[in-house]
Amino acid sequence: MSQQWLAGFRTAVLSPYEEYKLVEPRGFTDRTVREPLLLAGGGERIRVRLTNRYGREPLRIGAARVAIQAKDDAIVPETDHELRFDDRTEVTIEPGAEVVSDEVPLAVHAGGLLSLSLYLPGDTGLATYSHLPMERAYAAPGDQTAATALDGPETFETRVFVSGVDVLAPEGTPVAVAFGDSWFEGTGTTVGANRRSVDALNERLDRGWVVNLGISGNRLLTDVHGEHALSRLERDALAVPGATHVLVHLGINDLGLPGGYGQPMPTAQDLIAGFTELATRIHAAGLRALVATVGPFAGAIYEGVSTPEGLALRLAVNEWIRSSDAFDGVFDVARAVEDPDAPGYIRTDLDAGDGMHLNDEGARLMAAAVDLADLW
Repeated sequence: MSQQWLAGFRTAVLSPYEEYKLVEPRGFTDRTVREPLLLAGGGERIRVRLTNRYGREPLRIGAARVAIQAKDDAIVPETDHELRFDDRTEVTIEPGAEVVSDEVPLAVHAGGLLSLSLYLPGDTGLATYSHLPMERAYAAPGDQTAATALDGPETFETRVFVSGVDVLAPEGTPVAVAFGDSWFEGTGTTVGANRRSVDALNERLDRGWVVNLGISGNRLLTDVHGEHALSRLERDALAVPGATHVLVHLGINDLGLPGGYGQPMPTAQDLIAGFTELATRIHAAGLRALVATVGPFAGAIYEGVSTPEGLALRLAVNEWIRSSDAFDGVFDVARAVEDPDAPGYIRTDLDAGDGMHLNDEGARLMAAAVDLADLW
């Protein structure tokens, strides 16, 4: 059977120099960073993508290794492999650039945890990162990339200097991209438990998989937390190796964050035009496009986020989403998680506690709203 390189894991990254930050960025000097990566799909071989997209100085990787994770910062030693780059064990990544490792003869499976270890010998500056991946990573002194378990590690809850893992899998395997905001990235779900909505959707599939390119706080129209969706669509969705479908969940931050940050509110027509452009560009790339309704956020505890104007606009945009033929399918997240006795609010048993994000069960119901017949 013919095989091809597909995206088996993806993570969307953002700049540590943005004005508004949900999590403080950090850098590293003479540290080994070990990060667990949950694989959406598997294959016979892998290659790893490292990134310095938003770095301001060259990033030196002194050593890099991959292995199957055993538990926490420990690896399964017999699966440990050195990463090479054009057959070199070290690589320097220029500011704004990304590198892809040589292929590694390591078979992996969907739902497995790959442990990536990077030795960072010099001052990295603030790291290009994924800010709320709902996962624990580890940092320890010196070069411990080959260690079965790290000596004296500290934990942190961002993901740094990595953008993806490709897997060598059967040709024709469908891959969907979950492209959107925190309701994909997983904010509100249990850290380290892999209970994001995208994880729950993958558990429903008996063929193909979905890679997660959500960014908490991301907007459709405006840069604030990450480049806005229309700007990053090509890189973070259309150019993903093997992508056949794009699932879109956006809009809640376009309607909630302006009040919190003292910025202008978009109109319903602004958002509809943005969604329409997304669908048009996805279709022009030969992919199918599915869109979610904008979830409830009337109970948001963050100052200025829940406003009468934003809540009214949500209803208007959702009415358009449900009736439009711009997309190939709609998954009605709003109806799946909204409190029928308190319209505009997340059901209390699904609320992560801030009135704006879903807990593990809410994420599961969000995934259940996707009609698998709209995929493959």
